[in-house]
Amino acid sequence: MEKEIIIIGLGSGDLEQLPLGVYKLMKHGGRLMLRTKEHPVVAELVQESIDFKSFDEVYEKHGQFEAVYEEITDTLLKMAEKERIIYAVPGHPMVAERTVQLLLEQGPLHEIDIKIGGGQSFLDSLFTAVKVDPVEGFQLLDGTLLHKEQIRIGQHVIIAQVYDAFVASDVKLTLMEKYPDDYEVMMVTAAGSKLERVTKIPLYELDRQMKLDNLTSLYVPPISSRELTYKEFSTLRDIIAELRGPNGCPWDKEQTHESLKQYLIEEAYELLDAIDRDDIDNMIEELGDVLLQILLHAQIGEDEGMFSIEDVIQAINEKMVRRHPHVFGDVQAEDSEQVVANWAKIKAEEKKDAAIRKSLLEGTSKGFPALLRSYEYQKSAAKVGFDWGAPEEAWEKVKEEMQEFEDELTNGNKHDQLMEFGDLLFALVNVARLLKFHPEEAMQTSNEKFFRRFSFIESKVHESGKPFEDYSLEELDQYWNEAKKAGL
Repeated sequence: MEKEIIIIGLGSGDLEQLPLGVYKLMKHGGRLMLRTKEHPVVAELVQESIDFKSFDEVYEKHGQFEAVYEEITDTLLKMAEKERIIYAVPGHPMVAERTVQLLLEQGPLHEIDIKIGGGQSFLDSLFTAVKVDPVEGFQLLDGTLLHKEQIRIGQHVIIAQVYDAFVASDVKLTLMEKYPDDYEVMMVTAAGSKLERVTKIPLYELDRQMKLDNLTSLYVPPISSRELTYKEFSTLRDIIAELRGPNGCPWDKEQTHESLKQYLIEEAYELLDAIDRDDIDNMIEELGDVLLQILLHAQIGEDEGMFSIEDVIQAINEKMVRRHPHVFGDVQAEDSEQVVANWAKIKAEEKKDAAIRKSLLEGTSKGFPALLRSYEYQKSAAKVGFDWGAPEEAWEKVKEEMQEFEDELTNGNKHDQLMEFGDLLFALVNVARLLKFHPEEAMQTSNEKFFRRFSFIESKVHESGKPFEDYSLEELDQYWNEAKKAGL
C-alpha cells in the first residue's frame, strides 16, 4: 500500500467556494483530519455528514505553537503508516501553513508521499475585500513572528495570524515604529464568506478590537507620502541619488571623493564633540551627517560605475561575520581581550593574500591626524614586540625627550626644536597607550577644560566693562584660578 498524505485547503469562506476536487476528497478520499475546526466550512461539513477529527485539543496542551505543529506532524505521519490521510487546513496548504512545511520536510524521511490537493487561498478573497490589485507589489507576513526589518512600507502589507489581542498588540507596536500612530489600516475577518467583515481603524486602536479570531488578517496600505518615509534607509538613498541626478543640486553634482574628504573629517569631529558632551539630540544629527558623507561617496562610486552602497554593506557584513567567529562560529572568547586577539589573528590571515607591504606601518592611513597616526604606529609596532614593557619605562623616555627639548631651546634652532618637540609628543603618546587611554581623548578633555575656563575669564572681563588690554596676565590668571576652584 502506498503511504500518502493529501493536503487540501478549506479556503477562507463557505462550502460553495471549495473546488469540486477538494470537496470530493473530503467526502471519499480517506481519513479526514482538520488542523482546526474553527472555520466557516466546518458547520456545513457536519450538515453534509462528513466525518472528521480536528487537532484543536493539541493547541491546549502546549504553550508554544512550534510544539503544536510538531505534534500534529508526528501524529499525521504515524497515521499515514496505516491508512490514507486527507489533511485539511484553512486557506491554501502552501500559504502560511507551518505543519505543511514540516510534512514536506519529514514525509520523505518516512517514505510517505506528501501531495498538495489544492484549495483556495484567503489572499484572493482578501484582495477583493480591500479592493486592491496585488500586481502593485505586496508582502504576506506572519503576525506572530513580525519584525520591523521585514516591512516594506511602500508595498501593500498583509499580516496573517492576528487572532487575538496579544498578537494584535505586538503587531501594533511593531508597525508604529514604521507608520504614524493614526495610520488607517483594515481588519479583515472571514474574507469571501457570508461572515466577512472589513473594519477601517487607526493603527493605535488595533489591539482594542473585540472580534479577533484565526480568520482575521490585517491589511496595511502602502505609504505614498515621502514625508512619512523619512525613517527608511531607501528614502535617504533616493534623496542622495536625486541630488546628484540630472535635475539635482549643482554643488552635489560637482563633488568627488577627493573634494568630500575635508567634510568627512569635520563631521567625524563634530560627532566626537557631541559624544563628549553626551548630547543625544546632537549625536543623532551628527551621526546623520556622517552617514550622509558615506552615502555621497557611495553614490559617486555608483555614478562612476565602480561600486554601490550594496558593495559597501556586503563588505562590512562579510568582515563582521568573518572576524567574530565567537558569535557566528564555534570559536570561544572568554573576554574582550581574547576578542581583540582573535580579531588581530584573523586580520593577519586576511592580509597574507594581499600585496606584500614594505612596512607594517603602511597599514595605517596617512589621512589620520598626526596624534592619531602616532598612536596607530605604536600599536602596530607593539604587535611584533617593539614596545616598552610598562608605562613607567615609557615615562623615563618622556623625561629623556623633555631634556633634549630643553637643550634645543637654548640653542635657538627652530628646526631642531620642532623635531625634539615632536619626539616629546610621540613619547607622551606611548605613555597614554600603555596606560590604556587614548591621547586624542585626553587632548579633547583638556581642550574642553580650557574652553570652559577661558569662557569664564571672558565673562568676568565683560562684566567689568574693561577691555582685555587693561588686564595684566596675573589678573587674568586669577580669574583662571577662580574657574578652577569652581570646578570648571
